Parts: sequence; C-alpha cells; structure tokens
Amino acid sequence: MFPERFSNLPAYAFPRLRALLDVHEPGGPVRHMSIGEPKHAFPAWVSDVIVEHAAEFGRYPINEGTPELRGAIADWIKRRFAADVDPETQVLALNGTREGLYNAGMALCPEGSSVLMPNPFYQVYMISAISAAAEPVFVPATEATGHLPDFAALPAEELDRAALCYICSPANPQGTIADEAYWQQLIELGEKHDFQILADECYSEVYRGEQPVGALQVAQAMGASAERVLIFHSLSKRSNLPGLRSGFVAGGPESIARMKQLRAYAGAPLPMPLQRAAERLWADEAHVEENRALYKAKYELADRIFGNVPGYMSPQAGMFLWLPVADGEAATLKLWQETGVRVLPGAYLSRDTTEGNPGQGFIRVALVAPYDDTEAGLTLIRDCLFDQE
Repeated sequence: MFPERFSNLPAYAFPRLRALLDVHEPGGPVRHMSIGEPKHAFPAWVSDVIVEHAAEFGRYPINEGTPELRGAIADWIKRRFAADVDPETQVLALNGTREGLYNAGMALCPEGSSVLMPNPFYQVYMISAISAAAEPVFVPATEATGHLPDFAALPAEELDRAALCYICSPANPQGTIADEAYWQQLIELGEKHDFQILADECYSEVYRGEQPVGALQVAQAMGASAERVLIFHSLSKRSNLPGLRSGFVAGGPESIARMKQLRAYAGAPLPMPLQRAAERLWADEAHVEENRALYKAKYELADRIFGNVPGYMSPQAGMFLWLPVADGEAATLKLWQETGVRVLPGAYLSRDTTEGNPGQGFIRVALVAPYDDTEAGLTLIRDCLFDQE
C-alpha cells in the first residue's frame, strides 16, 4: 500500500506550471524562462574526452567515482575553498546533486526526527525528509531575514529535535549568498544542538563580486566536527553540463561511508566515459571564468531593465531573478497569455505555513538563455507586469 506520508504531497513545480499554462495559447513566440537549464556552451573538448574513453561504456561504473575523479574533486575543493578532504574517505561522486541531496536524508536521518530547510526551497529537501519518515520544518527565507533562513530564531526544542539542516547558498531562487558570519552561526547551532548541515552549493561558481565562501571551509577553520557539514556541488551550473549528471558530496568519513553503503544498493553510478570527462572539468577553471562573465553581463542587464521596479533585488549570484509581483500565479498566467514568456510562480517553490506562503508574491525568472534572448524576454516581462510611469 502507498505510504501514508506520501499521500498529500503537492504536485512538483513544473507539472503544476504545465497545468496552469498549457490549457491557454501563448500570446507570442514561446520564451522559456522558467527552468534553470544552462544554455551557454560547454567546453568543446568534453565530447572528445567521452569519445576517447567510449570503450569504457562496456564496464560497470565505479560506484564511488574513479580515484582520478575523486582526486580531481579533492584538489578543486583545496583550490577553491582552502579545505582539505581525503579523496578516499571524504568524497563521493554523484549522478547529479539531486541524487545526493535525496540520499543524504535516507542515509543520515533517524526516523522520527525533523529536518530543517528554507522556505522557498529546492523540493528534493522535503521529499528526502518525508522518505526518511522525518518531519520537514520550513523556515522562512524572506526580506525580513535577508532572504536566508534564520535558523537561530527557532525554539531550542525544535533545534534539539532536528537531525539535518538543508541550506542552499547561493540561494535558489533568491541568489542570496551566505557570508562567513552566517555559516559560523549555523555551524555553532549544529554543534550545540547536534544536527548535520547539508550545504547545497551547486550555484557557487556563478556570481558577481567576491566568490561565495563555502560551508566546509568555515567549518574547518572553526575546528567543528568533521561530520558536521556536507557540501554538494555539480557540473550542471559550473560547466553548463546538466545532462552530464555529474556531481559530488564531500564531508566527514562516517557520513560518506553511510552514503556509499546506500549508494551501493540504490545509486546510479555515472558511466565511466562521463566520469573521465568530469575528471578534466574539475581540473579546469578557464571555462568557468568564461561562463561567469556571461552571467555577470546578464545581471547588469537585469539591473538596467528592472532597476526602477519597487522591491527589485539585484542578484548576487545564481541564475535567477526573484521578481516581486502582487500574485505570482496570476502574473505567470498573464505573462504567458499576453507575451508567450514562461516563468515560474514563486509559490510553486514554497510551502504554505501559518504565516502564509513566502513565495506567493514572486515569480522566478531564469537567466539561462543567450544575452539577446534574455534581454528580449526581460523587456517583455517588464512591459507586461510592471508600471513604468
């Protein structure tokens, strides 16, 4: 029989969006700005590496990642975050970060505990908690809290009950970056109340200004428990390769061992030729810098187009705008029917609480298309939804 805890789940964001929009004709040429699927070119040499190692499609993939891949990841963590991890015991290759973020809950969360997470949030956090027979606790990430969840405001008994805490920085959808002080406070809370921090940092390489600080580097600098923080990264955003499905988790040896054990039964290892490509990608920064420059130009474009809109937040990082509107669902439908631009209602990324739905008054707009297409789409959004008098 279907487990009771899955009986009242809301529909996933994109099926909900299709149900809202696809019964109506678009008001112009369709422009997809709802999903964060990178459209910039990935390095041309990736295809060459895959072809060079194509014979390895005839092998079962190494579950935890090749030694070379785990070594390349550990080297990248050292270069990027000045943090030390043992590639043998503290790194696990993933088939995209979604797999790891889900399985972390399954491997690490005791039944009957709770899991803290921001609201709005990446929906896999909630499903992982529910799958582990734990209670998801939604902590608002709104203007009042700097668009990052204020976990310290929770009652001590709620923090004591928590086993895991999901946090995304740079945040999806707001693009807000957790600074060193934020990480220090959260890690101190984790140490005091004994919960683990699952840091979803998959947007960490798409930013303007100073590079975002990482959770693991702060934890190591503080001398926190090696098991306190796990970080999750992927090549989807960093390298414009969402279809490669290559990511990793790094953290304490005990946590990684438990995730490896689960993955041996339930994981989907990355095919060997794709692991070989990932080895090269984690070792190369030139293509990442080129990609970052493209996003910086689009941040500046968004500032120019929406700079006079009340409540507009100039993105610090990531690949989305979090635009304030009266009602996100109504604005999304109006935009579709009048212009053909497809965005995502903010409420589809949030959960209703007694204080309301923190995404209700927003739409999420993806900045993934080439510059000219992005400019055209953003201009249509401005002219359709915002009074420019």
